[in-house]
Amino acid sequence: MRIGILGGGQLAQMLTQAAISLGVEVVICERLPDSPAARYTQYAVVGPWEDETGLTAFAHQCDLVTLENEFIDASILERIEAHGVPVLPRPATVAVVQDKLRQKERLASAGLTVPPFRSVTTPNDVLTAAQEFGWPLVLKTRRNGYDGYGNATVRSAEEVILAWERLTRGGSPLFVEAWVPFTCELAVMVVRGRDGTTVAYPVVETVQQNHICHVVRVPAPVDANLAAQATDLAVAAIQAVDGVGIFGVELFALADGQVLINELAPRPHNSGHYTIEACVTSQFENHLRAVLGWPLGPTALRAPAAVMVNLLGKRNGPINPSAIVAALAVPGAHIHFYGKREERIGRKMGHITALGATLAEAEAVARRAAALVTMPE
Repeated sequence: MRIGILGGGQLAQMLTQAAISLGVEVVICERLPDSPAARYTQYAVVGPWEDETGLTAFAHQCDLVTLENEFIDASILERIEAHGVPVLPRPATVAVVQDKLRQKERLASAGLTVPPFRSVTTPNDVLTAAQEFGWPLVLKTRRNGYDGYGNATVRSAEEVILAWERLTRGGSPLFVEAWVPFTCELAVMVVRGRDGTTVAYPVVETVQQNHICHVVRVPAPVDANLAAQATDLAVAAIQAVDGVGIFGVELFALADGQVLINELAPRPHNSGHYTIEACVTSQFENHLRAVLGWPLGPTALRAPAAVMVNLLGKRNGPINPSAIVAALAVPGAHIHFYGKREERIGRKMGHITALGATLAEAEAVARRAAALVTMPE
């Protein structure tokens, strides 16, 4: 069995590592050479995803194709399917999820709770939405936004034009959402097999740093009823988009006990990296099991608590080759460094996971190790 992965970053790298353990060969298709994932396999196609010659060569090497991000247009996935190669998650699913307005429309039509939202085509439409939603509100690109890129919190009419001009530079249309006064941000990894069998991982709390996930705590320190509500909502969301594979579901918890869906990601997700050490089956292995039509693995925690801390770039420049050496001396710290050649401010360079009897114990170990990673400003 040979699986193709569109994309060659750290998510593809960790999928490839899981595939090696299962005896599954991997073909990486990435736009640039020397990607982190391509170093783990002898099969790689380098070139634009839009190039028909390269795409054909890639498809002919694969029994099945999956993806590491939702930025690959669904039409490209359809072209792969035209070669007789299945693509999972399906192109129709990706087409809905990769357009955040269509995603919200699908979830709302399924009766799932999402923040109030509206399509906008001009700055005046934003002002009209503000009359309904009030200030502040959140202006978002419909496509290709991640880690806070593609979002702008607009607090007054005077800020609309500047935010509009910045967000439209990439060519994506926009939409607007009401500001959500959440008490905490939650996430759930949901894996759904080809036959519709669905299992969920524990609910986690995510803590952001400049709109980028910095800390993940599992299980989320919320009451059981709220956790159950979040899980049910996440599972229903993936069923609503007919997902196959692993999906990340980001949610907002409100003071009144309500939970709203923020966004979906049709792939392994940063909030699920803790599963490599902390769960019986990692999100990466379960994604492969799901798309291959194999039995899904258990998602239970191996310890009472786990915390993951992302290693975020603090400067722009080459990587310090000995950056993680000091952190390796911390007992109980599981260190993953992604092998990127360049550090950038805010870029995810790796992560550290620690298990413990309590969240406080696990977080202390993970933060201690993270503080020893030498990525100087």
